[in-house]
Amino acid sequence: MIVKLDDLIVEIEPSYKIGIIHYTKIVVTSSPQMLKGRLQLFQEQLFFELDDKAVTDFDGIKEWRALWKKFGADPNRYRPSMEAMYRRIAKQNYITPMHSAVDLNNFFSVQYEIPMGIYDVANIHGNITLTIGNEETTYNGLNGRENKLRNILTLQDDIGPFGSPFVDSVRTAVTENTTEALQVVFLRPSINKEDALKLITSMGAMFTQIHGGDFDTTLIG
Repeated sequence: MIVKLDDLIVEIEPSYKIGIIHYTKIVVTSSPQMLKGRLQLFQEQLFFELDDKAVTDFDGIKEWRALWKKFGADPNRYRPSMEAMYRRIAKQNYITPMHSAVDLNNFFSVQYEIPMGIYDVANIHGNITLTIGNEETTYNGLNGRENKLRNILTLQDDIGPFGSPFVDSVRTAVTENTTEALQVVFLRPSINKEDALKLITSMGAMFTQIHGGDFDTTLIG
């Protein structure tokens, strides 16, 4: 499986890059209490921080909103996924635990202020391209709606679009039956390559501490 960036993305934002973490032989279960506790504690601390600070004042959210506009999307209508979570937390509508893979993915996303996606490799067909969606780019999302992804970064395989920094599709969702997964880290453009590699390696190590299995990382861009 090859993952590549559409040339158009690099033309618009030359410093753009993504991290790829490929997991094999993992076991996805209900989250251990340690992970549930860390996610809950982080959200509670963030809730109090949001009492004095606007969601859009966080560096990662600010940077991603600016990137959204560069690609032609409206961040007030289609928010990057971690911003949507921050807004939920600000209302004390905390993220409900689902299972270990999604919960850890969400924890990484809110901790590092970046969108994250995790996908079941068994439901990905062929190579993957990160591109910019057009009028015909749609899928049934995990938010329970058909999502139109015009001007939004979108992951596509041979079948069509399946993921984005906005919301992911039902088709490639990770479940407790998943044994091989691909995690896409939608990095901030400002991060340098050395720090980006350290970040995705530490994520992979923490993920396999909980899920077992093996991982390898790739930085693209």
